[in-house]
Amino acid sequence: MTLADGFLHPDRLLPADPVLYAIARELYDGTRDLPIVSPHGHTDPAWFAINAAFTDAAGLLVTPDHYLLRMLHSRGVSYDALGVPRQDRAPVAEPREAWRCFARHYTHFAGTPSALWLDHAMGAVLGCPERLNEKNADALFDHIGAVLADPAFRPRALLDRFGVEVIATTDAALDRLDHHKALATQGWGRRVRPTYRPDAVTDPEAPGFAAALARLGTLTDCDTADWSGMIEAHRRRRATFRALGATATDHGTPSALTADLTLPECQRLLTGALTGNLTPAEAELFRAQMLTEMAGLSAEDGMVMQLHAGSRRNTDRRMFASRGANMGADMPGRTDWVGGLDALLNRHGHAPGLRLIVFTLDESAYARELAPMAGYWPCLMLGPPWWFHDSPEGIRRYLEQVVETAGFANLAGFNDDTRALLSVPARHDVWRRVLAGFLARLVAEHRLDRSEAARLAADLAGEAARRAYAL
Repeated sequence: MTLADGFLHPDRLLPADPVLYAIARELYDGTRDLPIVSPHGHTDPAWFAINAAFTDAAGLLVTPDHYLLRMLHSRGVSYDALGVPRQDRAPVAEPREAWRCFARHYTHFAGTPSALWLDHAMGAVLGCPERLNEKNADALFDHIGAVLADPAFRPRALLDRFGVEVIATTDAALDRLDHHKALATQGWGRRVRPTYRPDAVTDPEAPGFAAALARLGTLTDCDTADWSGMIEAHRRRRATFRALGATATDHGTPSALTADLTLPECQRLLTGALTGNLTPAEAELFRAQMLTEMAGLSAEDGMVMQLHAGSRRNTDRRMFASRGANMGADMPGRTDWVGGLDALLNRHGHAPGLRLIVFTLDESAYARELAPMAGYWPCLMLGPPWWFHDSPEGIRRYLEQVVETAGFANLAGFNDDTRALLSVPARHDVWRRVLAGFLARLVAEHRLDRSEAARLAADLAGEAARRAYAL
């Protein structure tokens, strides 16, 4: 990940205190060029399988980024003006106009992690000579377009440039996986791996649930109208993903609720789900039981189970109808982890094959619930700060709240969880800088010696993620 910093300050995010700075600088210098391990994210596998050039600055950096979109929406900027596609296919701004609009409003991102990531992408990766503003928008648009035309900036070349050792995509249970199959035949299957995301066939409130479950049955030759047959279908589908290099599953749920029901109770819920006759409470119970079932399958086949709980999805219904999902209207919610995971942990929590990595949007749960839970249950590990808290201050708060109780050993390292390829090195760089500052304080307070801090910095920069995700 050796990249010139461009217009960025080389000491960004390192402590201002001279004593802490000297220690942090040494720790960061020891980790900045280590390989990137990216075991969870949402980049498009087609990028790597087809390896086509990205086309323009707006399409690459702005229109797909819900972090940017939501801030500009809050300031009254039209998504049409930003070039975001509409469901009705009505015309929206062309890329250059969208980029100009974005540049006019770029000052809204001052002090935010979005500015850190985008400045890193533009300065350190794309070689822009200065930070974006309204006056240089056209010049930078043309500069970026010329850079993207260079074969050295094709997706696979960027993985090499960034030092990405392995990157995992997130793929629906019903995905044909054609791009991953192509990558496997091209010798890239160990480097770009799929992740099993079954939400469309585990959430009875998902659009088209019954049809999706029938499709799962067809793919696996299982009777998915029968509870045991449906679980067997997941077992077989997971095996298909593993054959293409997957080591993990991913589950996004409104809450962390789990359940441990009898088979007749499970079958009743499944029958109700297929006929559309579940109440909201029963739908939540169905999802809860499916989390416990997925944990059982992970204990059986060794796939690492990721749980991202607590996001209220698509809260702006008009936006969802006009633009679709991932438009910035998802919001955090409170999450009960001790009560929620009770059924799952008491059923599978001591299974030697289970590893459960949890992510929260409810920061109040870190010290109160999650750190103590990870500090006890052998299967449970803490994922890094997620989404709204994937930021310098969010990382600091996370480390301060969890390390004393869970220790460093129960942390799953870092994953960037991004849809934007150019933000991968930026996010890992932020993590390594903030981690260096946190460890520097422990060294200055004589709670760690320098050699132990250096070991932890290197471990949490990559090796911890390799272990946590069985890579």
